[in-house]
Amino acid sequence: MAHPAAPQPLRAAAPGGGLSGRHAVPGDKSISHRALMFGALAVGTTEISGLLEGEDVLRTAAAMRALGAEVEQLGPGAWRVAGRGVGGLVEPADVLDMGNSGTAARLLCGLLAGHPIFAVMTGDASLRKRPMKRVTEPLSATGASFWTREGGRLPLAVRGAAEALPLDYTLPVASAQVKSACLLAGLCARGTTRVVEPERTRDHTENMLRHFGATVRVEDVAQGRLIELEGQPELIAAPILVPGDPSSAAFLLVAALLVPGSRVTVENVGLNPLRTGLFTTLREMGARLSVANARVAGGEPVGDVTAEYGPLRAVEVPPGRAPSMIDEYPVLAVAAAAAEGETRMRGLSELRVKESDRLAATAALLAVNGIAARIEGDDLVVQGTGGGIPGGGTVATHMDHRLAMSALVMGLAARAPVAVDDAAFIETSFPGFAALLNRAAGGAPIGPA
Repeated sequence: MAHPAAPQPLRAAAPGGGLSGRHAVPGDKSISHRALMFGALAVGTTEISGLLEGEDVLRTAAAMRALGAEVEQLGPGAWRVAGRGVGGLVEPADVLDMGNSGTAARLLCGLLAGHPIFAVMTGDASLRKRPMKRVTEPLSATGASFWTREGGRLPLAVRGAAEALPLDYTLPVASAQVKSACLLAGLCARGTTRVVEPERTRDHTENMLRHFGATVRVEDVAQGRLIELEGQPELIAAPILVPGDPSSAAFLLVAALLVPGSRVTVENVGLNPLRTGLFTTLREMGARLSVANARVAGGEPVGDVTAEYGPLRAVEVPPGRAPSMIDEYPVLAVAAAAAEGETRMRGLSELRVKESDRLAATAALLAVNGIAARIEGDDLVVQGTGGGIPGGGTVATHMDHRLAMSALVMGLAARAPVAVDDAAFIETSFPGFAALLNRAAGGAPIGPA
């Protein structure tokens, strides 16, 4: 699971024709992480199908194994987890290496905080730069102790609470990761854990808690949205079908919107309304985007999403939409580059603490490919071309898989090829990304640079 020592530069050029066909994308990463963690905390054996098998999720699987759960792969996407029950995790014998995954690291902080064990966590060079204080500070109120490097960065050591206290915490900034970490810690606490988020964020944790039998109450309050969890439940193993990741589907769908003559369908895409801000925004831009075969699977709405080439117009994206599309801004910026007019994406402070300073890196991605873009405060402003993107640049990816994939999508729609300095990290979240786009294009427009 180690990253290659040498970078893997890739280059994308315009295909000979449009993208077409029906395709599937890897399982939802957020749900995959949580499925493994809740399986480890449940009583009984949890059967998971559709699990994302990218490196980020495999790191979570390894961590659950190290904490005493039995985690076994049965076949492609099919996994079995024999859990230890809430409070039953054991002290790991070695350091937990979370690779490139901020989600796994932050959620694991919550999981460990509630258990009376000592653990050390680290990650790759990118993850070791990312701040963890936003989770360790509220989690300390459970009685857990954390030690980190300067600035709250990994490696991190934690001694979980001997008897975890329930949290009553209001998030200063909307974050599904921080909310979920607090709820995971609250599972081991006697009493009611209360978390208030200022804006609604993805609710996969709440959905899965209910799926496993926990009591979760949600209501709107003056400060935002209150989530209450009754502590020390007995979680009962339950099967999980992981839908296709909407954040991964976004790349193929945006490519189809931008490459003339394209019409593609992505099957079994997760359509949780707290994850589909990009689809809402694209429709406002005039995108030909439709959903068929809508249904519910494992407590999550899913459907087949079709995108068809057509002109796009600039929009203003409100800051309140950011939590529902926080990972999609780089690929939205690529769509905005081809739109008619000036697109403004407001309130993107959260992008500054992603795998890279994703806000600055997205603006640089556009600029090096001939698109006028500027940052005003926490806003990204993109001047669209109303059609052809110049391209021709080499994008610095900063070990950020979403930047790399967005740049390659741009290359498919640009007049001159677009290169990325390193695409190795794409495998962490979207195994087979380049091969899938090449299949849709009926050739190989993406290849070594």
